[in-house]
Amino acid sequence: MVDSDLRSITPEWIDLLISPVLERNFDFVTPYYLRHKYDGTITNSIIYPVTRALYGRHIRQPIGGDFGFSGKLAEFYLTKDVWESDVARFGIDIWMTTTAVANGFRVCQSFLGAKIHAAKDPSSDLSAMLTQVVSALFMLMEEYPDKWKEVKSSVPVPLFGFEFSVGLEPVNVNVSRMIEMFSLGVKELNDLLKEILSIGSMLELVETVTSEPFVFNDDLWARIIYDYAIACHRKIMSADHILKTLTPLYLGKVASLVQDMAESNAIEVEERLETLCRAFEKTKPYLIEGWD
Repeated sequence: MVDSDLRSITPEWIDLLISPVLERNFDFVTPYYLRHKYDGTITNSIIYPVTRALYGRHIRQPIGGDFGFSGKLAEFYLTKDVWESDVARFGIDIWMTTTAVANGFRVCQSFLGAKIHAAKDPSSDLSAMLTQVVSALFMLMEEYPDKWKEVKSSVPVPLFGFEFSVGLEPVNVNVSRMIEMFSLGVKELNDLLKEILSIGSMLELVETVTSEPFVFNDDLWARIIYDYAIACHRKIMSADHILKTLTPLYLGKVASLVQDMAESNAIEVEERLETLCRAFEKTKPYLIEGWD
């Protein structure tokens, strides 16, 4: 299964996505590819860190869009009636990944080289995608709490394919616009955010708006995402209302990461994201306490 807007796919991709299933008895093959450091911001800032903290597997592209899977796993997917939910839209990738991991199927990654597709500036309108992907992520948390609460640490998964460096197309970002949208969103959504976030998170968020230079702390960001998960779990208002308020906060975190990584090479970018992932893992007890 591959994304429809790919411009970097080669015949080798098909072999790399399916041979671990045919030859090594894996059930689910996720992609591992090089992307521009400003591409895949929803993955980098939310989905990869949260999925890793929850389910304990270093799956770098849980919503990569390009997967190989076994007949056994396909049969299992078909037992799930999710086609009227956000899973049937932008949430399909995280649903496939999480369902495989949480139900004990054998998961690995294959290195595919560069992913070049119709990338977008994070400050452009990604709100529908963000809302649907995070909605599916939280829906899966409701389905598998007994699984993710038990996970105390994370481990890598097997990686196949030969890693090599590739040229990547630039992705333009407008940092000042993202910070402006973040600041305006916190101001305009203040009353709603007070209902969603803990008192401590809200106070730190307001301080972040006026920070100079602008910095959005990793620990705060992890608590905020967990606050959103808890708010949806407790049904303090409709999930759609809750998640629509996340967009400006997401833009603020992405702006902060872009600033951090402005002079970074590919290895340094991964090191920066490793730090972010560890913040989510360290903060996981906060999620479990609030959830219960």
